[in-house]
Amino acid sequence: MELIVRLCYNRNMKKIIFFVFAIFLILPFFSCKKQKAPASDGAVVLRFASWRPDDVKELGALFDIFHQQHPDISISLEAVEPTEYNADILKKLQEGTAPDLICVRSFATGESLYAAGYLSDCSWLPSFKQAFNDSSRAAWLAADGKEYAVPFTAVSHGMYFNKTVFQKEGLAIPQTWEDFMQLCSVLKSKGYIPIANGFGDRWDILECLFLGGIVPDFVGGSREREKYENKVLPLNDEHFVDAYKAIASIGPYLADDADKVSYEEAKRRFIEQKAVMLMDGSWSAGIFSASNLEWSVFALPAPKDRQTIVCFHPDMAVAMNTKSTHQKEARAFLTWLCTVNGAKAVADSLPSGYFPVSVYNLPLSDVNANRFLRLNKGRDIDVRFIWPKLIKLYEPMNDAVIEVLQRTMTPRQAADYVAGSM
Repeated sequence: MELIVRLCYNRNMKKIIFFVFAIFLILPFFSCKKQKAPASDGAVVLRFASWRPDDVKELGALFDIFHQQHPDISISLEAVEPTEYNADILKKLQEGTAPDLICVRSFATGESLYAAGYLSDCSWLPSFKQAFNDSSRAAWLAADGKEYAVPFTAVSHGMYFNKTVFQKEGLAIPQTWEDFMQLCSVLKSKGYIPIANGFGDRWDILECLFLGGIVPDFVGGSREREKYENKVLPLNDEHFVDAYKAIASIGPYLADDADKVSYEEAKRRFIEQKAVMLMDGSWSAGIFSASNLEWSVFALPAPKDRQTIVCFHPDMAVAMNTKSTHQKEARAFLTWLCTVNGAKAVADSLPSGYFPVSVYNLPLSDVNANRFLRLNKGRDIDVRFIWPKLIKLYEPMNDAVIEVLQRTMTPRQAADYVAGSM
């Protein structure tokens, strides 16, 4: 009997050991799901880092076009959530495990990676300076005069609105800030929540509403921005005080629980017609178009004595990892992006609401993209105000905007607080 038990035990142990061994064999395949297996045709596989996991289909189409023209090179996407991307890519660069091609954000965020020696100089790429104008390249221009990434996409900002409600109530697109305030008042008097935005997530009330519309309209465009950057004008002058007054005046037209409304919740409420308008980026156009909502967009208007300026922001560029083991192939992809063929492929493959930035002026077939591009017509455009040289003001300005909305800080106090943070 004892012998039988021992034999059964040994057989069971062998099964357990075999099972555990099998798990260890297959585990790596599950932990590496972001990266495709090497191309079966023997092509070199370049790894491509992005903060846009929603764009797998579109970027895949772009990579396929490149592969057709360069059969010896394939590209595999490794996408991380936008809020996690900066820390994730920095960690991988520090560890030496970062992809060959890296999407980088504009201005200081991207330049910090170049300054640390992680990104290669792109200035020498064939046709680079012919394909992109000075304005587009400036967002990825380092202090040493080198350009460390190939411009890829720009985004715009605007006030989305429910066309059905506007038509039902006989409402017109506002041409001035005063018209916009009157529009909000009329909507509220009729029982609507005028604006879906909240500040539960903090960043979007600053980036989309304040920097994406109010600041350029009340403070000014690139010429004025440079005066603040160079300390010719103080950050607490009357123009900035007026900008904080403007954000305060929007408060009554947000939902009662705006302090708890996340960015995703704000979009959901707009789609579900629980609010009539939403100040957001062009990147959301595809989401809204996939819904049953009839919508359009207008530029947030300036006061009647000022010019409306559109925030058209250089968003993404592609850089090469200095430690890439496939330097030749990575350079080939970056060079291709500078050609007419590459630019056309980008224009044809970009998701709705993202805009190519080359000089080739290729037509976009996407209806939503053209809605936003029409906002630029006859108007000055500029980047998000603090991005080029004042990015250290991000947190103080975000705090000030929310404090003003919560009425725990006056517009004058907000302007002084941000100015003092310099």
